[in-house]
Amino acid sequence: MTSRNAAATRQRILEHARRQFARHGYAAVTVKGVADAAGVSPNLITRYFGGKDGLFLAAARVEIPVSDSFDGDRSALGSRLAASIVQRWFGAPGEDPLLVLQRASGERPEAAEALAAFLDTNSLEPLHRYLRGSGLDDADARDRAAAIDAFVLGVSTRRRVLRSELGDPADLQAWLGATIQRLADG
Repeated sequence: MTSRNAAATRQRILEHARRQFARHGYAAVTVKGVADAAGVSPNLITRYFGGKDGLFLAAARVEIPVSDSFDGDRSALGSRLAASIVQRWFGAPGEDPLLVLQRASGERPEAAEALAAFLDTNSLEPLHRYLRGSGLDDADARDRAAAIDAFVLGVSTRRRVLRSELGDPADLQAWLGATIQRLADG
């Protein structure tokens, strides 16, 4: 097997693992099930990832560039964040590594820790810095960032983890944008 084929196979395994972990959580997913879906031997999962735990950690690795949402005036922050959020939620259902972490956080302490670390690093802290830079004092900026972070996580949990239908993406985006903006403005 060439390294190019190995990389493509590894990626295919990860795509199937993300889909399964996102839909079913950690406990219900098996190495054999992922291997069958990816059309590979379970031995390859052990070889590439060391087993189910390594596969989960690789599938749950989250990289989301959020800096674009923080470019611009605070008066449009809600609409920028809402557009980014709705695009993510509706863009690739069932394969989002963040969804993998959300679903698994109740089952796996390392998933809960990874989700908390991701949110702190990629949501709460950048939002706090942005709001402080927009003229709010540090404590107010931190409180508003925490409120926005908690609101978005709550809606995400309801929409994606509990699978409650929240309606049309455009309507959801408008509602999220208005609510986030109210939280940002205090």
